[in-house]
Amino acid sequence: MSDIRINGRMVNFSRLIFQTSDHDKIKKGLEKHLGTRGEYNGTLVILDSTVENSLIALIQLLVDFGLQPMAVIDGILGDEARIIQFPVLNRDQPMQRIKPTEDIPGAIAAIEPVAAPVAAATSTARPAARNIIHKEVLRTGQSLNEDDGDIILIADMNSGSEVIASGSIHVYGTARGRVIAGASGQQQSRIFCQRLEAELVSIAGTYCVADDIPADRIGKSVHICLNSDQELEFHLLAH
Repeated sequence: MSDIRINGRMVNFSRLIFQTSDHDKIKKGLEKHLGTRGEYNGTLVILDSTVENSLIALIQLLVDFGLQPMAVIDGILGDEARIIQFPVLNRDQPMQRIKPTEDIPGAIAAIEPVAAPVAAATSTARPAARNIIHKEVLRTGQSLNEDDGDIILIADMNSGSEVIASGSIHVYGTARGRVIAGASGQQQSRIFCQRLEAELVSIAGTYCVADDIPADRIGKSVHICLNSDQELEFHLLAH
């Protein structure tokens, strides 16, 4: 058991972008993506719109559907939100979603060459349906994503970049951006960094920002996982 534990929970939410003001079309779109059996009841959502819309009507429609609106993205809905004192979030800085240099089948542990501690630690993880390798430096403003597997980055991450995977993440370089594993809630996912200098690390919604990462783990080779109390543990990797 690690003597360093971090407990923070990132609220899981979905962002809805409306490209129509026709509520019948919106309702059909919600049914298409979410179904009608209540699987997503209580899901937190953030609202955005590319066309004029009535915010109050949208909120009511979503509540009737079982969703829980929590804020809007500043823009078309921003002024009305401020009038009714509904939370308004700043617009995102645009991220460039890039394609990986290589796709690989099967579990990451089958890849050669791979460091022994990493292979041993990932052998207990869920076999991924699809994994990707990226061999170029991840630059500021770039986002590398894998929705159904693990990611191996054989290069550095610059500040302001991000890696997001449904499974585990391996950074064979310096991680300076945001490293988000288990993005769909997979608690067995792990993060491996050759050199940890991340702005944020997260596994299955439990997160830690740069200021809260244990000081004696900064700049070190680290394996990050969740324990049974849903806390992040930071383990040094042996060389």
